[in-house]
Amino acid sequence: MKENWKLTTIEAISEVVTKGTTPTSVGFKFTESGVNFVKVETITPNGQFLSSKFGYIDEDCHQSLKRSQLVSGDILFSIAGALGRTARVTPEILPANTNQALAIIRLKPSHKVMPEFILRALSSGMLIEQIEKQRGGVAQQNLSLAQVKNFQIPIPPLPEQKRIVAILDEAFEGIDSAIANTEKNLTNSRELFENYLQNLDAEKESLGNLVDIRTGKLDANAATEDGQYPFFTCSREIYKIDSFAFDCEAILLAGNNAVGDFNVKHYKGQFNAYQRTYVITVNTEKKILYRYLYFQMLKSLKEFKLQSVGAGTKFLKLGMIQDLRIALPTIEKQQEIISTLDKLKAETQRLETIYRQKLAALKELKQSILQKAFTGELTADTSKTVKEEIAA
Repeated sequence: MKENWKLTTIEAISEVVTKGTTPTSVGFKFTESGVNFVKVETITPNGQFLSSKFGYIDEDCHQSLKRSQLVSGDILFSIAGALGRTARVTPEILPANTNQALAIIRLKPSHKVMPEFILRALSSGMLIEQIEKQRGGVAQQNLSLAQVKNFQIPIPPLPEQKRIVAILDEAFEGIDSAIANTEKNLTNSRELFENYLQNLDAEKESLGNLVDIRTGKLDANAATEDGQYPFFTCSREIYKIDSFAFDCEAILLAGNNAVGDFNVKHYKGQFNAYQRTYVITVNTEKKILYRYLYFQMLKSLKEFKLQSVGAGTKFLKLGMIQDLRIALPTIEKQQEIISTLDKLKAETQRLETIYRQKLAALKELKQSILQKAFTGELTADTSKTVKEEIAA
């Protein structure tokens, strides 16, 4: 840390460090409209507010939750779930309130500390290290307000704060724009495959007339780390097991999922399956090719999600699968479609790999710049370096 910088705590520079309350815990309910209610998922990783993710409470509830009424300039910092997500409250979202998953940091009215500087500091590697050391919880990670208050931040003189914020703003504008473009390209590459898949058309037939459907017999915990055979559960991941119950080509469809995001796989050989995994094999009439069936099942996952039943966990019933109506062209046409879709899928996966690597590099660049900013190593050439990195 530079000689004229001072190490301080969040508590020392803040007028208020508190958190909100969930309305249901004090006798209120969420409403269809009204006062904005900010949740962790309302805040994007780059500190923006998503209007589609606001909750709403009525005015009486807002007034009763005085402690967590937000003020323009407040810094929000997530202390449960996605730890460390930050945003600065703007007049456009007010009036607004928040819950206990977000800490509210209200800086002292002083010209010695810029809110923009603290906002950037809360996303820096220095803070990430402190979060990693102090976070608790198993199912959901969390931090206490006491821990947040004791977070340490290096504070330079005000002119230096202004210089750092100006350089970071310019650099991050370029990085955030590149991230947005890369994410758009990633979405476009997926949509190309999805559009072709969804536009397949032919006379339809019920899936139950074309296939035989069984389920596995095992519990999900039957997997073994060094097993010889694939073990298909409802997870996207394929596990291993010591014994096999199936020796065939099949389509494997997950029969349950916490939120209804089911998945489908295509496999040929010896394998075993969880008791809620559907093992789908083509019947003796052989009017449908396995690879074509795989793509048809992939196409139907959104429909399955809508049809699924259950509260805590979503389930697919056998009848839902048997009654599914799928386009059934000739075997020759199926082969043409398979060839096209396999090529599209391979290209989509290739592009996804490239775009994910680009996103990772951009996020790493962002952290590298933040590291330099809060160790006093940031220079005026940073923006130029960022442009060169983005163009590479």
